[in-house]
Amino acid sequence: MKVLVIGATGGTGSHLLEQLFARGHEVRAMARREEQLEELRERGAEAVLGDLEGDIDHAVEGVDAVAFCAGSGSSTGPDKTLLVDLYGAARTIDACQQHGVRRYVMLSSIAAGDPLRGNEKIRHYLAAKHAADRILMCSDLDWTVVRPGGLTHDEATGAVELGLPQLPERGMIPRADVAAVMARCLEDPRSHGAAFELIGGDIPVDDVVDRLADASR
Repeated sequence: MKVLVIGATGGTGSHLLEQLFARGHEVRAMARREEQLEELRERGAEAVLGDLEGDIDHAVEGVDAVAFCAGSGSSTGPDKTLLVDLYGAARTIDACQQHGVRRYVMLSSIAAGDPLRGNEKIRHYLAAKHAADRILMCSDLDWTVVRPGGLTHDEATGAVELGLPQLPERGMIPRADVAAVMARCLEDPRSHGAAFELIGGDIPVDDVVDRLADASR
């Protein structure tokens, strides 16, 4: 499978590249700056220049799946959150439909299902994620929405906790574990139509899709 990773130079997207390489997939990695492309190529990806506020059709065309890992970042304001996390995501969903790309996995956020659950300071971000998730869910794509808790740079634990659809409280999770779950969801059609929250826990990553499939029965 050929997967376009949007946000490939970010923390979770970078881990997802390694997961996909290890599982034998082709990866097209999209980056906003020319100087990022060479590093992505050295890692084994087909690197393409693209900006969620600019042209992205060339990045989407010809892939089998899209993993959206992009974000405006904590140092930006609500305007960039709307342009990247909401409108940027919506544009990639439209591009997938236009170019016949069926599979789409969205990296969202815990509490995006109900932004009022979140801290008041980040509710604009959660509302943007909520809207982007809803646009994806209302599309005809084969989608999965992954909503992790607080992201850390810790080593992978290989185990998580799922909230179907939500967890009782916010928790933390290594980016590497989130990427491992996303890679498995990309591969397994039993995760189609699933939106779930994700923090560190006791469920082996390899069992996540089984749990999603059981919950949908």
